[in-house]
Amino acid sequence: MLDATALLRGYAKLRHTKVAWRTAAEHQRRQLLALVSQAAGTAFGRDHGFSTIKTVEDYQRQVPLRDFEAFKREYFDAAFPVLTDVTWPGTIPYFAASSGTSSGRTKHIPVSAAMLRSNNRAGTDLLAHHVRARPDSNVLAGKSFMLGGSVAMETLADGVKVGDLSGIARLERPRWGESFVFPSMEEALDADWESKIDKLARLSLREDIRVLASTPSWLLLFLDRLAEITGRTGAARDFYPHLDLMVYGGMSFAPYRDAFRRWFPEGAEGEVDWREVYSASEGFVASADRGVDDGLALNLDIGLFFEFVPVADLEATEPQRYWVGNAPAGEYALIMTTCAGLWSYIIGDTVEFIPGTMPRVKVTGRTSYYLSAFGEHLSAAELERAVLTASDVIGEQVSEYAVTALYPDSNRSAGQHLFVVELHSGDPGAAARAQFESVLDQTLAGNNEDYQVHRDKDYQLLPPAVVFCGAGAFADWMRERGKLGGQNKVPRVALKDPVRSDLMRLASQWGPVSEDTHG
Repeated sequence: MLDATALLRGYAKLRHTKVAWRTAAEHQRRQLLALVSQAAGTAFGRDHGFSTIKTVEDYQRQVPLRDFEAFKREYFDAAFPVLTDVTWPGTIPYFAASSGTSSGRTKHIPVSAAMLRSNNRAGTDLLAHHVRARPDSNVLAGKSFMLGGSVAMETLADGVKVGDLSGIARLERPRWGESFVFPSMEEALDADWESKIDKLARLSLREDIRVLASTPSWLLLFLDRLAEITGRTGAARDFYPHLDLMVYGGMSFAPYRDAFRRWFPEGAEGEVDWREVYSASEGFVASADRGVDDGLALNLDIGLFFEFVPVADLEATEPQRYWVGNAPAGEYALIMTTCAGLWSYIIGDTVEFIPGTMPRVKVTGRTSYYLSAFGEHLSAAELERAVLTASDVIGEQVSEYAVTALYPDSNRSAGQHLFVVELHSGDPGAAARAQFESVLDQTLAGNNEDYQVHRDKDYQLLPPAVVFCGAGAFADWMRERGKLGGQNKVPRVALKDPVRSDLMRLASQWGPVSEDTHG
């Protein structure tokens, strides 16, 4: 097939020059005012006086923060599914079905024609980052394999459909791009994840795969399936000899990093390039233009505007709202305004913001992954750090984990955290579990003063309890919940039913879960 990588290199040079021409703040200011101008005639624009907005400060004063439920209640429900000139000009042609990982509820996120163009630009920019770092790459001499959702769509109304975002993107891909993509449209139709992963594994072995992309957990499952089919247990290039780029995103990579080194060995000749992306249903936020640990460059000029709000301020009447032009370094809830008609939208993610000529972010978790069942105020990053530290101490690798709360009752005077942890090797035994629990407790206390105070003398909070489950347990759990597939992620914190009760059932299959569990 035609190698189009030379064209990509030319594009990469032009894009780099264009982005560098303006400051990050100027890019974002122009994006916001352009979005406001475009939507001034919509119902939302009229309600919020878009015609009078001239500055970022005007916008933040006139447009409050909203979550999906607020948009749904105030603007979407009355006209759904035909949203014409409601929050974005014209009719929204697609909705991306997005599962709330903490609540399990499905949200219908609007996807406009402008958003499709934005996502395409961001995807091409990701490849541009790759060829700038790897000038000898021939990434477009073969095919890109996106292990994503089905392209099958449900029709909601004339000209309005709903489905997986990856499926929507595939349907709208230009015809000339089909030769660079695997699987074909027909092969991507299967909505059953397990049958599709088996079929695509076998078919992909006949293709010249240059790019492999998905969420980390599903990529590992897929590579394991390839090993079962072929009997090969070496590196990913044993399956795809010309593999050049591995793209991952959708969840924290840290728990999976060691497992990926088995498939993508460091220092191997022509090592596969790793690139993280932060692509949400609401928009393509950022992608890696540097190394694995250097954060992700924000997409500043593709129809998105970003705000940063301290997590504790989300419920405040007048929250502190920063943007690229004035945000200090730190951890925030990410707020997005998009070219699909979401305005100062609480996306539900937390990020570490890194200021600079090219502002960067690191995804740290979900706002719903903030564990404070008893006032301990543990962030997703603190929970992850403690789990990984404990696994390192006992010499094991974590495959998946989730945590919930065991509340005081007639038999228990204090609360407790229950960690359900899947290790690569299964349950290492009672002694390792006790050591894991001890290191988990010490690490949480060492990084969070509120937790340390609550743990004092076991008065308010007992030491954490851990249940180790067997290999593949979380995949089976997700399957039972109807959540198996590349668009779904394991919820790290489960405090609300039905997810909490589901996690308790999983834990009870592998160990005692009671008021005196390891307590």
